Amino acid sequence: MAATADPLQRGFAAPDFSLPGVDGRTWSLADVRGTNGTLVMFICNHCPYVQAVADRMVRDARELRALGVHAVAISSNDVATYPEDSFDHMKRFSDGHGFAFPYLYDESQAVAKAYGAVCTPDFFGFNAALQLQYRGQLDASRKQAAAPDVRRDLFEAMKQIAATGAGPDEQYPSIGCSIKWKDAA
Repeated sequence: MAATADPLQRGFAAPDFSLPGVDGRTWSLADVRGTNGTLVMFICNHCPYVQAVADRMVRDARELRALGVHAVAISSNDVATYPEDSFDHMKRFSDGHGFAFPYLYDESQAVAKAYGAVCTPDFFGFNAALQLQYRGQLDASRKQAAAPDVRRDLFEAMKQIAATGAGPDEQYPSIGCSIKWKDAA
């Protein structure tokens, strides 16, 4: 288990990327950018923390899109040691959960490193100017989904960012499986 222990670097500029999606298209940051904000989610297929919130991520991304906030999910795990996170499995995971946002593969892991991602799920909420305003949990779910009436931390933060350009002062770190890094050879 890992947590996003780094303090929020409010104003951190979203790094650009060009990554293949499970839909067969190559996506960049400009392609996924929302008019009122952008949510970048580092996830994977096998992590029980991601599995516990996948349907909530889909719900929140759908509702945020109506507010001008667009979302993207990125998998950066080493598939040589975690084959269940392969591109083919990503397609099945995306289809199985009805992802209405791009699901991209960061094979080199350069994008995860540029963002400073450490776990799955790891959520980065940017304002319209692509400045980081939120880095925290989706909600209080862990390996099991929290109660249906739990506070929607990520949704509320992104809603505030869409309206004001600034995220909340109080943010709770995301907790999940560590990103599975490739061995440095």
